[in-house]
Amino acid sequence: MAKEKFEDALGKLEEILKRMEAGEMTLEESLKAFEEGIKLARFCAGKLDEAERRVDVLLKQEGELVAEPFAGEERES
Repeated sequence: MAKEKFEDALGKLEEILKRMEAGEMTLEESLKAFEEGIKLARFCAGKLDEAERRVDVLLKQEGELVAEPFAGEERES
C-alpha cells in the first residue's frame, strides 16, 4: 500500500463491506476480508491524520501559506 491513494483504499474498503454484508462468504473468506479491511482502515486513518497535520502546518504559518513537510513525510516531485 506504499503508493496507494486514499480514495482507492476507501473504495476497496467499501467493496469489502458490501461483500461481507451480503453474507455469502465462507468463514475463511470473511476472515481474510476482515483482515484486509482492517489494513485499509488503518491506511485511511493514517492518510487522514497526515492531511490534518499538513493543514495545521499551513494554518500556523504567518503571512504567505506555504506547505512544509513534517517529520516522516516524503516530498512529492
